[in-house]
Amino acid sequence: MMASDKSTSKADGSAQPRAGLPTHEIIYQKLKQGILFGDFQPGKPVTLQGIADEMNASLTPIRESVRRLIAERALEFHDNRRISVPPMNYERLEEIYTARLALEPELAFRAASHAEPKSISKLEEIDAGVDQAILDGDTQAYLKHNFEFHRTLYTLKPSQILLPIVDSLWLQFAPSLRVVCARYGTSGLSDEHKTVVAALKAGDAEAVRTAIYDDISQGKRLIEEEMGGSDGS
Repeated sequence: MMASDKSTSKADGSAQPRAGLPTHEIIYQKLKQGILFGDFQPGKPVTLQGIADEMNASLTPIRESVRRLIAERALEFHDNRRISVPPMNYERLEEIYTARLALEPELAFRAASHAEPKSISKLEEIDAGVDQAILDGDTQAYLKHNFEFHRTLYTLKPSQILLPIVDSLWLQFAPSLRVVCARYGTSGLSDEHKTVVAALKAGDAEAVRTAIYDDISQGKRLIEEEMGGSDGS
């Protein structure tokens, strides 16, 4: 189940489950991180028992966590007590990115008016981590810092309705982005993060919206190109 290129970086606010959480919540958060940052390969089944053994946990909290992730469309269940990240296809990709392009630029637009110098500096710090990951060819670090940048931006003005939907969408496309990065490396990756930061500093919310739209569109193109080199399923 686990990817070979490990990273010790702690990215998003939920990356390290807090002490004192119920076991099932800790396992849910760890599985969620694994889906986001490359521990699951699309279409490759793993057993519930294998996950339980790796996490040194009983099957009960594993099942509960997996049920939640299936409901979020991040995992699918197979008859033989195996689960997998659903493989990407063009129709699914189009639906995911239609939703992302509608919701995330709006979240960014709303967040722009709440950006303060401290939060902008934090975003610059995260983006430096993205740049370093690209230079180092560190796929997992790139995925973590890229997710952290978006999540940190959107939570400047949290939305109890839009943000959970976006979280679910990230769980659905992130494993395919991981495949792209693993196949082609990080050297060809770029982003619109610096444009986002510059627009925040200028107080230009519309430019923030546009930069996030362009950033998401670029990610879609990368996955489409990778799928074009495979069977598209």
